[in-house]
Amino acid sequence: MVGDMTEKETEKAYIHWLYQAAGMGSRTFLRDLEQVGTARAVYEMAARGVLADRLQDRYRKKGGKLQNAVKDYDVIGRYEEMTARGISMVTCREEGYPRRLAAIQDAPYVLYYAGSLPDEERHCVAVIGARSCTEYGKAMAKEFGAVLARAGILVISGMARGIDGIGQSAALEAGGYSMGVLGCGVDICYPSENRALYERLLAQGGVCSEYPPGTAPKAVLFPPRNRIISGLCDGLLVIEAKERSGTLITVDMALEQGREVYAVPGRVTDALSAGCNKLIRQGAGLVAAPEEFLEDLQAETAGNTGRFLSGRQLSFQIEGTQMEGTQKELLKLLDFQPSSMEALQEAYEDAYGRSIGIPKLCHTLVQLCVDGYAGQIGGSYYLKRRT
Repeated sequence: MVGDMTEKETEKAYIHWLYQAAGMGSRTFLRDLEQVGTARAVYEMAARGVLADRLQDRYRKKGGKLQNAVKDYDVIGRYEEMTARGISMVTCREEGYPRRLAAIQDAPYVLYYAGSLPDEERHCVAVIGARSCTEYGKAMAKEFGAVLARAGILVISGMARGIDGIGQSAALEAGGYSMGVLGCGVDICYPSENRALYERLLAQGGVCSEYPPGTAPKAVLFPPRNRIISGLCDGLLVIEAKERSGTLITVDMALEQGREVYAVPGRVTDALSAGCNKLIRQGAGLVAAPEEFLEDLQAETAGNTGRFLSGRQLSFQIEGTQMEGTQKELLKLLDFQPSSMEALQEAYEDAYGRSIGIPKLCHTLVQLCVDGYAGQIGGSYYLKRRT
């Protein structure tokens, strides 16, 4: 025990040093070093300048790098400084490491996190998609994120702008849990415009990364983190993606890991629907509504223990919400593409066989906007926000 630290925590402090010194991409090297001794033993051999001689020939250069990394490095002080900032770490050899992630072939040796890790007894779904999304994509991300959270399902994503962040925000606003997997250190909010989401994740969910605290975001770091997003989840839901997009990298990783992949369809004329429509043609599960998605998840989960609500249960809850009759009727007519008040007035008469005056139409639409079910664009155009 060093100071007030337990032997286990002391060893983790040395692992923190070793992980940074060896480099994040050295999983095989780190595992082989376990044959040499504990992280503390490796540090002590490096400090004495004898580590390189104890390693296989192919690791001699890395051994020399570790020996140089000992100089002026305060192992305990650096670790205590990190934990004092609310940052924790867990290794793939340690109890508490996410079991789903541990099962993938290239699980990160160390996972840093702030907030809390996902509950192992709960179902996890990754919600991902385009950064530059349409109003339709935004509405779908909000709806799926909220419904999944209300059903007790944990939402995993990359805290990116667009679909990722919108789905996670919706899950948190619905009172659920979400984990953001970052392509930088967990002490860095990226992108900066998602600061409010980042703070809420720390308070209500968590953020994690295989990169040590202080690691700045770089383009090269983001593709590898996608395997963690898919590795933490039971299934992957794609909402809007171009035919060639970074989102599909995560899909490939999910398939390699044996995860179920689902996609929300879109219009064939929309470029941001091309990736989802292609996935569906290739065999991904087609989901047109959150309740339908929940039913699919329940069917895919053998021996389901009722840890989340079924689609039928959730539909009953949604139908039971307080909404005046005309509001329900108009909500059915709204689309995720804007419609003018004149077009809605005509559609209402066609659908229900009776007319609706402009004052009542306007009042009802405004109420739907206040409640978050509709949005107003350009003064007299309205579109659906939630189903």
